[in-house]
Amino acid sequence: MTLKYKMHEFWPLLVGLGIAFLVALAIAIYVMQAPPSDLKDLVQFLVTSSLPSLLGGYLVFALGRKWLRSIKYKILLAYSLGIVIAILNIYVTSRLMFVSTHDFLLLGLLLIFAALISASFGYLLASNITRSLWLLQKGAHQVALGDFSVRVDLNEADELADVAEAFNMMADELQRSFARQKEMEQARRDLIAAVSHDLRTPLTSIRAMIEAVADGVVTDPEMVQRYHTNIRSQTENLSNLINDLFELSKLETEQVQLRLEPVNLNDLLSDILESMQQQARNKNVSLKPIFYEDLPMIMAEFDKVQRVVYNLVQNAIRHTPETGTICLVTKVVPQGVQVDVEDTGEGIDPEDLPHIFDQFFRGEKSRSRETGGAGLGLAIAKRIIEAHKGQIWVDSQLGHGTRFSFVLPVSN
Repeated sequence: MTLKYKMHEFWPLLVGLGIAFLVALAIAIYVMQAPPSDLKDLVQFLVTSSLPSLLGGYLVFALGRKWLRSIKYKILLAYSLGIVIAILNIYVTSRLMFVSTHDFLLLGLLLIFAALISASFGYLLASNITRSLWLLQKGAHQVALGDFSVRVDLNEADELADVAEAFNMMADELQRSFARQKEMEQARRDLIAAVSHDLRTPLTSIRAMIEAVADGVVTDPEMVQRYHTNIRSQTENLSNLINDLFELSKLETEQVQLRLEPVNLNDLLSDILESMQQQARNKNVSLKPIFYEDLPMIMAEFDKVQRVVYNLVQNAIRHTPETGTICLVTKVVPQGVQVDVEDTGEGIDPEDLPHIFDQFFRGEKSRSRETGGAGLGLAIAKRIIEAHKGQIWVDSQLGHGTRFSFVLPVSN
């Protein structure tokens, strides 16, 4: 322990001694109206008793702090020091004032009686403090063992209650962090499994077709050409999957620098409608624009927002039966400009809705392997909209259609 720290400890004792002197003198002067000679004797008595009391009490306190292992006993030691110092001071002063032995013993008896009552309250206070510390220690031990649900309730209004509140806040944050860690770990395992499946399936097909041609199993020129076409298609699917994974990785790690420019969403949606009309006609599905005429501009990267809308419209065409209708709607809302892609398709199972924007998610009704897609389109769309400080969500009723919506802030 440094000398500077020891002096820092001594300051409260010196301040307390000074206050005690001032209070004693004030009582002697203003209450007792003591003459100067008595004041001189009082100062002499106070100095004679205070300095030894201060030094002796600090010595006992220092030894007790070093050797006592319990805060309860340290608090009792502090109470006991006060009692002993009071008795010793009264003894010395009474001898200097020639107080009779009978009066001194009576005064001592009363002091001891009051001291024991005071010690009882001190023990009660010490027990409450040690119990609070024990609860905090128990909670910390449970957290160390991995139980982040533990909370400490002290029902107090002191510094220990503040410590308990800070402990509970720490436990809350640890619980949330651990839950996020488990979710991320599960997402990592799911990602590896999904990527492995989506890469293995086309690679197995490509390998089988190449071996069939190379081994002479397939020799018919028309069949060989069909194999070549399938191999090219599967290769393009693999390339698209890898590109999507790379794009998703950049979006999730915020490595994408958006090239923002003023964009009119009506124009963007009109271009997409025109480019996808043939695909919709092939399935006998109608594409219907419902645009807000005086639509404000947004600041966005045209190609990325176009990719989002293209993906939503393509999904709608895929899951809308013949003679169905898909509406592209633009409107102004308090948050900015909203785009809705509504279809009269099969809808999405309510159990799938919370996971619809997850990576590689394919629900029973929403995105099955039979209908194509790696399950990355909506995950990428969500990250793109969020990168533009917007929001995206879905509303659906099984058997009655689906509406995907997103909002982007208006350009200033």
